[in-house]
Amino acid sequence: MPMLANILGFSLFGLAARFGQLGIQKRNLFENLGGHALAMGVFGYGGYWAWRWDQASAELIAKKKAEIAASRKERLAKVEAIEAKLMAQKENGEEH
Repeated sequence: MPMLANILGFSLFGLAARFGQLGIQKRNLFENLGGHALAMGVFGYGGYWAWRWDQASAELIAKKKAEIAASRKERLAKVEAIEAKLMAQKENGEEH
């Protein structure tokens, strides 16, 4: 449903842009219906690509978040291991 809403929204924006263009030129709004269809098609196609870009970027962001979480866990494990090693040395009376 979001894809359809995105395409329709962009198409309606294309129609509004076409009406604005004809309004500035002071031409009849219903003179060339093919131009309206073309504008709606072009903007609708742009809406489709915007939706695809949104989906792809959401996947990339999710992957990057997972990578960051994994690296944070690894870093935390390393720090805890170093702390445990230092605490063991301190208990044994060894000093650096």
